[in-house]
Amino acid sequence: MRQALTAVVERDATFTADFVTEPYEAAWAGEARWFVHTLATSGENVAVRMVTQISPDGLTWCDLDEPAHIASTPGLVTWPVREFGQWLRLRGTLTGDNPSVTLRIYLVVKS
Repeated sequence: MRQALTAVVERDATFTADFVTEPYEAAWAGEARWFVHTLATSGENVAVRMVTQISPDGLTWCDLDEPAHIASTPGLVTWPVREFGQWLRLRGTLTGDNPSVTLRIYLVVKS
């Protein structure tokens, strides 16, 4: 029987600068999927660029070999993650003038 787990990584968190989420250990999982729900944005030309990061030990990080995902308006963005090894986290970079974004971030992992 396959196992699945949904982790609420950030709940209604407001970011005004670049950020990384808390790491999540998912060595048991064969696949994962990020769900990022943008609840609100403020500022001029605001967007958040999100990249999956991976780590062998939860301490040292690098970007996963995949394109970045951009959110600039309220709504849901999602993407799959495969061949990630042991640890996962999300890195976000904000652009625009006086950027502010409020996000809910979920990580769904499945064996």
